[in-house]
Amino acid sequence: MLGINQPAVTIKNVEVSIIDKAWDANDVKPQVPERLSGKTAAVIGSGPAGLAAAQQLTRAGHTVVVYERADRIGGLLRYGIPEFKMEKRHINRRIEQMRAEGTKFRTGVEVGRDITATDLRKRFDAVVIAAGATTARDLPVPGRELNGIHQAMEYLPLANKVVEGDFVAPPITAEGKHVVVIGGGDTGADCVGTAHRQGAASVTQLEIMPRPGEERNAGQPWPTFPMLYKVTSAHEEGGERVYSVSTTHFEGDEDGNVQSLHLAEVEFVDGKLTQKPGTERKIPAQLVTLAMGFTGTDVQNGLVAQFGLELDERGNIARDADFATNVDGVFVAGDAGRGQSLIVWAIAEGRSAARGVDRHLTGASSLPAPIRPTDRSLMV
Repeated sequence: MLGINQPAVTIKNVEVSIIDKAWDANDVKPQVPERLSGKTAAVIGSGPAGLAAAQQLTRAGHTVVVYERADRIGGLLRYGIPEFKMEKRHINRRIEQMRAEGTKFRTGVEVGRDITATDLRKRFDAVVIAAGATTARDLPVPGRELNGIHQAMEYLPLANKVVEGDFVAPPITAEGKHVVVIGGGDTGADCVGTAHRQGAASVTQLEIMPRPGEERNAGQPWPTFPMLYKVTSAHEEGGERVYSVSTTHFEGDEDGNVQSLHLAEVEFVDGKLTQKPGTERKIPAQLVTLAMGFTGTDVQNGLVAQFGLELDERGNIARDADFATNVDGVFVAGDAGRGQSLIVWAIAEGRSAARGVDRHLTGASSLPAPIRPTDRSLMV
C-alpha cells in the first residue's frame, strides 16, 4: 500500500481537484430532505465539526439551528486559517448550500452566556456541542504581561477581518516589527505567513522540540501520523526557524512594550527536556505570537457547568461510542471531545455524531458512521 514502502499519492490534491471541478460545473446541488421528521437539533459551533453534523442532520429531515458566537459562520475555518491558505469563498458557497437545504444559522450567540443550556434543551430535542478546544496553552515566564505578546488566535482573526472588510488595517500588526512566533505547528506557520504579508522586519519561529526528520522513522509506522519536517508556503517566503529552544523571559521598554526575548537551547536528558548551560541568548521581539496549541474545552463561559457535562482525563468533554455525553440528548463532536486535532478529524466526527443524534431521535439511522470516538490511530 502506498505510504508504507514508497511515497504516498497526493490524495488531497486529487480530492480538491475533483470537488473544484464539480463546483465549477454546477454539479454540487443542495440535498433537500424529502420529508421532515418533526424533530429539532441545535448545534453549538460552526467550525468543521459543527457544519458537518448540521448538514447531515438536516439531510436526515431534522430541523437544525447552528449557534455561533462569532459574527460570521465558519469557526476556525473563518477566523483561524488565513485567507492566503484557504479562501473564504469555499466556506461561503458551502454555507449557501446548507441554507438551501434548510439549515438555520444564528451568529453572535454564545451558549452559556447569551442563551443558557436549560433554554436550549427546552427548545430542542437534541444538542450537538462542537465548540472546539479553545483554551490556548500559555507561556508563564517573566515578562509575559508586556504589551505585544498575544495568543495566535488573538492575532490571526484580525488579519482575516481585514480581508472581510471590517478593518482598514489590523489592530495588531507586524508591520515594521521584529516578530517571534513561539510554536512550530500549522498555527505557527499561519502566523509566519501573516507576518510576512503585513511587512514584518523579521520573522523567527521557535520550537522547543528537535527538528523532525524528513522521512518516517521506525517509531511511527503506518498508519500513525508521522512527525516530519515540513516546509509550508509561509516558510518558503522567508524567516528563520529555530529548534530545540525554550523561552526563559521577555524584556520590554519603559512603556511596557515587549522588545526582546531571551531563549536557551534545550535537550533531552533521561527523557526530560533540560536547559543546556551557557546557551542563553537574546533576540529582538516587538511582536510575539503564542502558537503552542490548545489544552481543552473552554469551561469559563458556563457551557460545561450548565449542561452538567463530565470531562475526561484530558480535559475534554467525555462521550461514548455514539458521541453521546453523560447528559441525555446532548452529544459532542470535534475538538471539544477529541482535543486539538485536524480538520479532517473534525468533519469525520461531526458526521459520525450526527448518526448518533439521528438514532437518538428516531431509533435508527441510515447516516454513515465513518469513525468511532475511540479511534485515535491517526491522532496528532
